[in-house]
Order: sequence, then C-alpha cells, then structure tokens
Amino acid sequence: MSLLNVRNLSKRFGGNAAVDDISFDLKAGELLALIGPNGAGKSTTFNMVGGQLPASAGSILFDGRELLGVPSHRIAHMGVGRTFQIAATFASLTVLENVQMALLSHHRKIFSFWRAAAHRFRDEALDLLRQVNMQDQASRPCSELAYGDVKRVELAMSLAGRPRLLLMDEPTAGMAPAERNGLVALVKDLVIQKNMAVLFTEHSMDVVFAYADRIIVLARGRLIAQGSAEEVRAHPQVQAVYFGTGKTFEAAISEGSRP
Repeated sequence: MSLLNVRNLSKRFGGNAAVDDISFDLKAGELLALIGPNGAGKSTTFNMVGGQLPASAGSILFDGRELLGVPSHRIAHMGVGRTFQIAATFASLTVLENVQMALLSHHRKIFSFWRAAAHRFRDEALDLLRQVNMQDQASRPCSELAYGDVKRVELAMSLAGRPRLLLMDEPTAGMAPAERNGLVALVKDLVIQKNMAVLFTEHSMDVVFAYADRIIVLARGRLIAQGSAEEVRAHPQVQAVYFGTGKTFEAAISEGSRP
C-alpha cells in the first residue's frame, strides 16, 4: 500500500495550467525523483504536497488522510518533513544548537531564553547528527561549515520531526559532484533504515539516475513518463529530446557529473 497517493492534481493560475491532472504514488522505503525542465510544474506540485500552495483540483492522500486544505505547519506535525533548495539553518548557532531548535519546535516547547533551553534534547540532537555523520562538528557554528555540511545539518533538522515522508527541494543545488553524491547516498541509506518515503526534485541527472528508485517526469504541467531509471531513459517522449534542449539523457547525465 502506498503512503502517498496523488490523484488528478491540478493547479491553475488564471487560464494557465501550471499542473494539469497528474497522478502518482509513493511507498514507504522509496526514493522518488520529480524531474523536468524549468516551468514543468515541479515546484508547484511540490508546494501543493507540502501545503504551501492550494490546489485547484484533485486529491493528495497521506496515509489515507487528505492533505488538501491542511495548513503546512499541521502537515509537518502529521509526519511530513521538508528541506529547501537554500538550506534553512541559523548561521550564528552551533550545529548542535540548530538541531536542538528543530527538536524544540517539533515538541512544541516554548522558551524565552536560549540559555534555559540549551540542554534540552541534547542527546537526541547528537543522535540525529550521528545519523548524518556530523557529530564531530556539533560544537562548530554553522557559519563556519562547508555548504555540503550545512545541507547535512538541515537534513538532521528535518529528521527531528520523525517524518514518514520527507520532501526535498533541490537537495544538491550548489554542491560539487562528490558532495551531492555523498548526500543523496546518505538519504538513500536513511530511506532504507527508517522505511521512510522521500520525494525530491533535482536538476543533477547523475544523482537521479544513480539513486532514485523511481522517476516521474513533468513537462508543461503534464506527467509524460514515470518508472525506473531504465524505463524513463527508454521512454519515447523522453529519449527523443531531453526536455526540449536537444540533449539526450546520456549527455545530461555526463554534464551533471562535471564540477
């Protein structure tokens, strides 16, 4: 049984259909990539699932519960986590403090002064940092970290809510090839260990084809292909042209692996 069921989802802005009647499923323990060119409807779809944008039509069921019309903060407390294209951390706080803040938010703890909260959830925060291989940098301010490490801290923060579904918007944006492969490999391991579902958007085709269990392809708001990497690569509409640029998937993957 699927954890996420998207059915006939549409979003219109005036007379323009940004997303046009798309349907897909996502199971626990599965890493699903959502790809397409600029203007394909990826971000719109992503934001409707996360509750940041209302849909014009359709249904989004998470573990049998309708998400349409539910505010994003309530969706988060239902077990849906999210990371953003630009990492959302507090640069002046340490790595550990950032994760503690995420845990305080998840547990809905109210505090007036950080000093009073500094020892709250310390052990749990350290455990989350161990899961993303950042425990050795727990005492460093986030402002001193390499960008790839900041993304790992953000991942630990997103895990503070114990999500069953994690939405990751361009998780490797701005990262070098080695960094992005390391991050997505880590996410893949977490998916398996936690039996967690992940839906992610991504422009780097090398990581998509290397790690995604399935891929869904949007173009001009429509779903044009979905399946395994092999099935998507062989799909007639996708194979003929890589999203209207004249590039094949092989060329795109090769380019994506360059610094």
